[in-house]
Amino acid sequence: MTKKMLTSTITAALIVGAASTTFAASNPFSDVPADSWAYDAVTTLANDGVIDGFPDGTYQGNKTMTRYEMAQITARAMAKTDLEKADKALVDKLAAEFAEELDNLGVRVADLEKKSDNVKFGGELRYRYYDINTDSGIADTTKNKILFRLQPKAYIGNSGWTANARLDYEMDLSTDSNSNNVVVDRAYIEGPLFGATVTAGRTPVFTAQGLLFDDRISGGTVTFGSDEFKTSLAAGRYNKKHEKSSDPDKTSRDITTEYYGIQFDYTPNDKLAFNTGYTALTGLDASKADLEKIGYGKDNSANFWYAGGSYTFDKNIKFVGEYAQNTKAKTEDKAWTTELQYKGADISDTGSWGMYAGYRNIEAFASIAPTYDDIIGADFKGAVVGTSYVPAENILATIQYFDGKEIHTNKDASKFFANVDFFF
Repeated sequence: MTKKMLTSTITAALIVGAASTTFAASNPFSDVPADSWAYDAVTTLANDGVIDGFPDGTYQGNKTMTRYEMAQITARAMAKTDLEKADKALVDKLAAEFAEELDNLGVRVADLEKKSDNVKFGGELRYRYYDINTDSGIADTTKNKILFRLQPKAYIGNSGWTANARLDYEMDLSTDSNSNNVVVDRAYIEGPLFGATVTAGRTPVFTAQGLLFDDRISGGTVTFGSDEFKTSLAAGRYNKKHEKSSDPDKTSRDITTEYYGIQFDYTPNDKLAFNTGYTALTGLDASKADLEKIGYGKDNSANFWYAGGSYTFDKNIKFVGEYAQNTKAKTEDKAWTTELQYKGADISDTGSWGMYAGYRNIEAFASIAPTYDDIIGADFKGAVVGTSYVPAENILATIQYFDGKEIHTNKDASKFFANVDFFF
């Protein structure tokens, strides 16, 4: 693509309406005459510092532009603070295309975004359907619902800190009913502090590749180290259902436990990744008698350790495994998962897809809030399969299936899960 063609692409967004503007500046390039179709566009971009020419005062618009040169123009365009919404969308696409070159220039896309807009809004509209069948009848249900999620992110000056939130609103299509209110699922600040990355507020926590915990706590996290070896700490209060107690004799504090965790991640190369960690819960919402029945002891606590990792065979095939155990429970205390993944769906790449097959065994007292949509939950084990496909940019369709057993009854159980996400 020539420089003239690239310039016309950028200026289509950056100088809408420029034809009616009178330019006071003199001609910046000797080889772009005033009667050229590109004169106004090139002059505007040159005066704004978005483009420059060659030392001899020429623009040489018929020369092929390198990706490095294009990255320089993109960086300057992104630094502009007065872009219209449509302009910003085009520049964002250019930034994604030339992200590697921008990084080599020492220009981080995230840093440029801070200059162009102080608040970013993202989110999704999700349609979800699932059907659970168990021979015991304990978990049988069918759900047909829509979730609207809004995720604002605000940059706090040039400090490197951001304010983040996630708001959810759910509708049940089976009954044509709405949830009672908008749920503030997350609200936290994040930023650098003494060489670490810190979060505080109602903050997300993800441990053991999702086997043990994928939820949020009211507290904070600290992550430090390198790309090769990283340590993550988390502490706060955790309410499993994130709601008030339905028991009139209890307060919300009674059903909220203290959460403490540490995880180590070691990634020696592009193929191998390992993790290990420890998570403790104290002040569990249960009587001492009930805890003793399941072997927890008398201190209303649970202690989990875990280890796992992944191995990438090539660009298409990856193996993942994880194991966890609750040392306070003397029965149904273990959880493990194995998974073989093929390819992967990328929402920015139309037509991309991926699939996986695996086996999960999550005993009743061995996990807190696992991430998996394909399994019914704790106290179930069995085979899982799934596939995802991107029919159009930012649209992700997923189908998953579980076939296994309820652990404590050894009765058959199954789950069909379908999900379509529209990201914005």
